[in-house]
Amino acid sequence: MQLSDTRTLQNRPQPALSRVLSNVALLVTTWDLRRRTRKDLRSLPAHMLADIGIDPQIAAHEAYKPFWVA
Repeated sequence: MQLSDTRTLQNRPQPALSRVLSNVALLVTTWDLRRRTRKDLRSLPAHMLADIGIDPQIAAHEAYKPFWVA
C-alpha cells in the first residue's frame, strides 16, 4: 500500500475508533517512509547526490533528522 492509498482511505466516512486507528496507521506509515528515505539518502555518495541536484551538506542535514520531523 502506498501513502496516497492510505490518504484516500482516510477521507471515507468512518466510525470514531476507525478514524483514530486509521490516523495512527497513517502516521506510522509516514514515519516509516521518512525513516527509510533518510536512511537511503545517507547511503548515497556525493557524485550521486550531485546527479540529482542535492548539495551533500543539505542531504546530510535532511538525512539525520529524526523520523518524526517533517
